[in-house]
Parts: sequence; structure tokens; C-alpha cells
Amino acid sequence: MILDAQQVYDRLVNEDKILELQGQIKFFFGDVDIIVKQKDVVGNIIQEWLQGWLDKRGIEYAPSENSQMPPDFFLNPHDKEKNLLEVKAFNRSASPGFDIADFRMYEEEIIEKPFMLDVDYLIFGYDMNDNGVVTIKDLWIKKVWQITRRMAEWPLNLQIKQNVVHKIRPGVWYSNQKGNIPMFRSLEHFISAIEETVFQNPKTHNTAGNWKRSFVSSYEQYYGIKLNIPRWSDIVDQY
Repeated sequence: MILDAQQVYDRLVNEDKILELQGQIKFFFGDVDIIVKQKDVVGNIIQEWLQGWLDKRGIEYAPSENSQMPPDFFLNPHDKEKNLLEVKAFNRSASPGFDIADFRMYEEEIIEKPFMLDVDYLIFGYDMNDNGVVTIKDLWIKKVWQITRRMAEWPLNLQIKQNVVHKIRPGVWYSNQKGNIPMFRSLEHFISAIEETVFQNPKTHNTAGNWKRSFVSSYEQYYGIKLNIPRWSDIVDQY
């Protein structure tokens, strides 16, 4: 059985009632077994759990061999350019702290493979109480531009170490509290932010002149649609 990402989401929420379930993580080693109470391990285990869920439900998929880039699963193993699913999880009592992708790899990848922009992000917001009981408080299905935003000095929210750009990081897409920076309103605005980041980043600055032209051409060749990407300076005031 082949399901797309929205159908996977709908089945988890509406049929399996995942928001009503409880679980625990147990570790057996020798003659000692414990209930794990460390929240930082839950995210990785949820991804493994989802793979087990896909297997048990008879849902077809192929796992990705590249752990550095989306997706985690190809939901149509016969066409690995469609139905791409990336799984993320975070402690719902804190802000999302997961990585979306390595920036340099991502800005190159979406030119070579523009369909990567159509990856669906299945995001688990989990909780673990003092007894190690795990619950899923929220579950979202999102596109990349719906969970990303700018930061104070950069057009994208980034992990930066010693002035070197590393990972693209998410924003808080589920809150409208005053002071929260809004998520990008469209794919085109997200691409505009990437182009400007390519320009600002010393490691990629020299490729900035041709980056948008190469991307727009690749996207049009693949989808038959010519995107109109605004200049970042023309839209920055919206964010």
C-alpha cells in the first residue's frame, strides 16, 4: 500500500489516535532493564518507531541512505522524486531545536534536485513526564518554508559557529505570540532568503551571482513553471 505524507498524517491522527496514546522507552542490558527518562533520546526513537509503524501497517517506503539531507523516507519506492517524507521531533515544552539541513548542501541540492523543496515534514511535538511516560502533544505536516524564518542578521535562521554557517534551523511556526518572527509566506520568499544567504555567507559568496538564475532554470525545467523570486531587500520588511 502506497500512501502520501498527508495520508500518513491522517492515519496517525484519525485512525491510530496518536495524540491519545502513551508509551515508554525501555532499555535491556544484561540482567538490568530500565525505563529511560532522558528526554533528549526521544526524538531519534520516534523516527525509528515511525519506521516500525510503516512496516506494521504495510505501508510501502524506501529509507534514505543520506542521513545529512532530507528526506528520511521515500513513500513511493518506485519513484524517489515524489512523496518524500522527513521526520522531525522536539520536546514540546521547549522551542524546536532540530536541524533542517546543512545550508551549503541544501542550497546546492535544490538546484540539482528541485523536487527536494516538495519534501513533507512530519513533526512530532512530544512530552515525557518524570516517570518516563511519552505522549505526543502535537503532530504537524509542513513544507520547509512553513517552518523557517529569518533571524536578526541573516535572512535564514541558521546555526553559526565561529562566523561559519552550518545548519538551517526552524522557527516557532505554531505560536502567534508577540515578538515571534513570522515564517516565510511562500516558497518564493524562502528561495529569496536562501539566495541572500548565499550572498552573505563568505563560503558561498562567489557563487551568488549565478545562484538564482541556476535555480530558476532548474525548477522550470523540472516543473514547467518559471518562479518569480523577489529580491530579499524588497520583502525583508514583511519579516
